[in-house]
Amino acid sequence: MTLHEIQRPATRVPHYVKPSTAAAVIELLEQHREQARLIAGGTDLIVELDRGAHRSVELLIDVSGIAELAGISETDDDQIRLGAGVTHNQVVASEPCRDRLLPLAQACLEVGSPQLRNRATVVGNVVTASPANDTISALLALGASVELTSAGGVRSVAIADFFTGFRATVLEPNELVTALIVPGLGEKQRGVFVKAGLRRAQAISVVHMAVIVGFDDDGAVTEARAALGSVAPTVIEVPDLAATLIGGPLDEPAVARGRDLAIAAASPIDDLRATAEYRASIVGTMMERALRVLADDRQRERWPTDPPLLGGVAVGTSSPAANTAADDDTDHHVGDRSVAAPPVLDRGSVITAAVNGAEVAAAGAVGRTLLDWLREQPGLRGVKEGCAEGECGACTVLLDGRAVMGCLTPAARADGATVVTVEGLATDGMLAPIQDAFIRTGAVQCGFCTPGFLVSCAALLDEKPTPTPEQVRLGLSGNLCRCTGYKAIESAVAVAVAAGGDGDRDGAGKDGS
Repeated sequence: MTLHEIQRPATRVPHYVKPSTAAAVIELLEQHREQARLIAGGTDLIVELDRGAHRSVELLIDVSGIAELAGISETDDDQIRLGAGVTHNQVVASEPCRDRLLPLAQACLEVGSPQLRNRATVVGNVVTASPANDTISALLALGASVELTSAGGVRSVAIADFFTGFRATVLEPNELVTALIVPGLGEKQRGVFVKAGLRRAQAISVVHMAVIVGFDDDGAVTEARAALGSVAPTVIEVPDLAATLIGGPLDEPAVARGRDLAIAAASPIDDLRATAEYRASIVGTMMERALRVLADDRQRERWPTDPPLLGGVAVGTSSPAANTAADDDTDHHVGDRSVAAPPVLDRGSVITAAVNGAEVAAAGAVGRTLLDWLREQPGLRGVKEGCAEGECGACTVLLDGRAVMGCLTPAARADGATVVTVEGLATDGMLAPIQDAFIRTGAVQCGFCTPGFLVSCAALLDEKPTPTPEQVRLGLSGNLCRCTGYKAIESAVAVAVAAGGDGDRDGAGKDGS
């Protein structure tokens, strides 16, 4: 009998380690190879483990706190280097990325929700290698390369050569992707990312694409590249697009030729999100619209003003882990670098976190999600499980100031960190302004989603004290209300803003009037 993935018992990886350097990661990969699995955001891996996948994995190596992998920088040859720990929200917040890698920034903003973008990394999106992963089409059109590092050295692979099939890559078990190197767009180049999904947020792509076009001073096309996702086993380039467009204007006949080439390149399948016929049709429409946008230089017009990140700019800023290797004299040598061996945690290891202002020290974190650990150890039942795959936001908590989904965060990641749940929003027995505003506006219906909404609202107001309606909708796009009470929730944010923050706490928790 074959069990459906929902019926399979979850995989509880028995060991967890959080190195502080890339050198330590590489040494661990060299030692453990197929028995180890890297985790950064974990937004795909945690779901797979929960469905019983990766049963041979014995060790999770958490790279999310490694500072040297967390940066965005410009190289000497005028390219942009994205470290392996760079999150989607970091790209969204980066001025160089918005200016010179606009299609990638647009793709990153389309990934999941603010909570997911706070943990999910661009490199993770690439390594997962799904043809539906939005950033891959942008990186392919931009001509990115992937930097792979092992104990034997560093190699660079063009992203076009990185994928070998559906969810398959050239990455070896002992290799760490240390960076993506992406050529920035020049003054005479324009690029845009477009996506078709089944809803406005939290949507896996039905089709996604990125298109790059260069122009000369007279408006003639000098280069053209396009990449299509969700229409083949891997993200693919549109062949012959450059040959078809170069030398002439990007006018309606040229747009029609580009449309026909995109349709011809696609070989989609039927799945739960769309039929092959629909995908084959819409890919042509999307290419037409993308080329017209580039011809008119309108590629930036739909970028939102100052999109909220819910605290998600910094990476690798968590407090030092409570478990240290101070007493471990073992050194790992990778090249000319020497690093202390990081402590390996198991299911009996105690982790220590500051939860709602109080120190919590408890075992049972390894192999569990932060959602489960918070409910079972400190007993914080305000953190809810709605979907267990990052779709609903009911488990939203603040981890070192960033809103994250508790169901997709390994509990051991909280070791040495600061966590705030809905129970921690009130202070000195007084409700927070946003909590009081929820009461005043009737923003609570069945109440199940309310804790996650409150935490997201608190993060939004901390970042944007007077958010616009667009910012409110973007900031709360990772939270679902099954009762469809969104208008009341938006009103509650407005009431909290009007109350002037702490000034409203004096009346909170009394009669709600």
